[in-house]
Amino acid sequence: MDKSVAIIGGGPAGLMAAEVLIQRGVKVDIYDSMSSLGRKFLMAGKSGLNLTHSEPFEQFVSRYGNRRAQVEAWLKDFSPDNLREWARGLGIETFVGSSGRVFPKEMKASPLLRAWVKRLSEAGVNFHLRHRWNGVIKLVAEDGGGSKVSVKFETPDEIKTIKADAVVLALGGGSWRRLGSDGAWVNWLEQAGVKVEALKPSNCGFDVDWSPHFREKFDGHPIKSVVLSFESFRKQGEFIVTKGGVEGSLIYAASALMRDEIYAKGKAVMQLDLAPDKTEAQVIEKLSKPRGSRSMTSHLEKTVGIKGVKAGLLREFVPKDDFASGANVERLAFYIKQLPLPLIAPRPLDEAISSAGGVRFESLDDDLMIREMPGVFCAGEMLDWEAPTGGYLLTACFASGRVAGLGVARWLA
Repeated sequence: MDKSVAIIGGGPAGLMAAEVLIQRGVKVDIYDSMSSLGRKFLMAGKSGLNLTHSEPFEQFVSRYGNRRAQVEAWLKDFSPDNLREWARGLGIETFVGSSGRVFPKEMKASPLLRAWVKRLSEAGVNFHLRHRWNGVIKLVAEDGGGSKVSVKFETPDEIKTIKADAVVLALGGGSWRRLGSDGAWVNWLEQAGVKVEALKPSNCGFDVDWSPHFREKFDGHPIKSVVLSFESFRKQGEFIVTKGGVEGSLIYAASALMRDEIYAKGKAVMQLDLAPDKTEAQVIEKLSKPRGSRSMTSHLEKTVGIKGVKAGLLREFVPKDDFASGANVERLAFYIKQLPLPLIAPRPLDEAISSAGGVRFESLDDDLMIREMPGVFCAGEMLDWEAPTGGYLLTACFASGRVAGLGVARWLA
């Protein structure tokens, strides 16, 4: 096939689209604004690359919330099992961790990325680094009939214009801008008439109005083995106290619900069960034991095992009389099992692990081509979907890149 495709963005979605197209005889050029490929992918794998998840498919696709239907269609063509088999083809064996998450045996992202880029390069994919798309993209009529897509890039040396038969935009969301995904494309696409849902932080921490004493004493302390409840969400895990608020895996898991509540009502209150291994009746029984001359802090540690930062949380949010006097053990037990922790705001988008919002599916056809821009496709995190951590983000990025690549191939044919 004597056709060419320009892919803008060298992350998992862009690279997967390139793989699909180069296998079909299309000339492929990948352009990335950074000096190396896959910066965010490498950062995500710095502490262990969580590639996907081993849970049953029905449960897996439920993680995508109100965009389940769209993402499920991608995953039926490229499932978590297909992803593991694809990685094996690159020489990367995977294993299932105790939580059901799937990791490469080497744990790192760099061996997979190196093997992948090597295979693409040997297949004929051309890579152009430090090429930043400046938002100019348009259809240009050709002398011999037909048209091409014209795109402009800023490079360290010049403004460069290229033409291709189709373009895939795989520009990422708006988090971690220092790694290349700065969300600048939002305004450019909106100006071109594309409907874009505003980018929002996803898998993010939250601000809490700590007292100065709590902030200084417990900054950086982990809160382990608690149950977080918010609306329909309920999960046991751990998180970390920061000077500004809270962050960590348990917070991220509920972040979409809590973020949307804050945007809708100005605040959100999550509830913590600080003693998930005990019922409220058991807590009452233990607290009812005589404490003699012991302080309430010492009594809590001795009877219920609550100490340190957990005791600090109780002092922070339980009315002073209910905490200090110990006269009403039922009231104190209630707070231990259902401590309200008010959240003020999500942390800024740039600090979030990922972003929600993006190009709305109403602006795309089933092949992820922009309806108002024939020959221009989108893939990856820049689309309007989100997912929790646990391998769900990466899996859907890979799968969407494959869908876009197959869509381009059909368009060109």
